[in-house]
Amino acid sequence: MTEDVWVFGYGSIIWRPDFPHSEARAATVSGWTRRFWQGSTDHRGVPGAPGRVATLIAEPGAVCWGRAYRTVEREEAIARLDHREKGGYALREVRISFPGGESVDGFVYVATPGNPNWLGEVGADEIAAQIRRSAGPSGTNVEYVMELARALRDMGGDDPHVRELARRVASPRRRRGGEIVDETA
Repeated sequence: MTEDVWVFGYGSIIWRPDFPHSEARAATVSGWTRRFWQGSTDHRGVPGAPGRVATLIAEPGAVCWGRAYRTVEREEAIARLDHREKGGYALREVRISFPGGESVDGFVYVATPGNPNWLGEVGADEIAAQIRRSAGPSGTNVEYVMELARALRDMGGDDPHVRELARRVASPRRRRGGEIVDETA
């Protein structure tokens, strides 16, 4: 049975959906903020050296930009996404809003504390350092951050967390106590 459904992507799904869809649109979800608190041992890192990828964290008043996809075949799209997001993500229902005021019910994958790849909150310097040294079967973790930052810029969706991490991973040199150090060394 074919049944259209909307899926909201806020990480690599924005620029690499890799599932059947009939429509893709810039969109937002309210009450959620994007954070790099989830480990990736199957895409942007490996077991023992996970990368850091995005998840959504509930935050009243927050708005998260991403891309919504109308699937052409619900079962096939969800099966492919279940496999892709198997590293700790669960499917949640969400209200998706489009520029101009239209909104639809849909789904999003969210990683939460307690899943085996959860890394949790740490400072931006630590997140950036881990991202700079991580790579996996889908590519480098730096590529993930930079592609996400580019995609958000292209759609006009600002995200200070992503913007700051992109700045930090693109420029590993930092000032520490009046001295410039190379954090990649």
